[in-house]
Amino acid sequence: MHLTQHTDFSLRVLMYLGAMQERLVTIDELAAQLHVARNHLAKIVNRLARLGYVTTLRGKGGGMRLARSPSEIRIGNVVRDTEPGTTLIDCRNPACSILGVCGLVDALAQARAAFFGVLDAVTLADLVSDGEALRRRFAGGETLRGIEIVAQGDS
Repeated sequence: MHLTQHTDFSLRVLMYLGAMQERLVTIDELAAQLHVARNHLAKIVNRLARLGYVTTLRGKGGGMRLARSPSEIRIGNVVRDTEPGTTLIDCRNPACSILGVCGLVDALAQARAAFFGVLDAVTLADLVSDGEALRRRFAGGETLRGIEIVAQGDS
């Protein structure tokens, strides 16, 4: 299953906020750290706020933080909430001549269930358990195994 960029960035936002713990984070800070356009991130953060994952405070000294403890945020739920559809195949559009006798639908349903079974067992707390290492990485203090990480789309 391929996750949309919206879901990818949503997960990155939540991980960043989880790594930064309780302090307020601005949209400009997020954009700089995640290398994502500010306006695009604003839409993602607004959606995460509507979904109850993020709390935002407007005005001077404002910003955002997690609305819940990282241990209460299940990654499977985030993916379900941010993906437009998780159906792997639609046998009715266009109509399939072997509908009802094909085993593919059941196999893909089992694969989808296994995919979400794994993600449902993972919390945001699990993903940010080494908060100090994440904070160093976000601050530019280290690279992955000595290799500079280049964001997708950068060359």
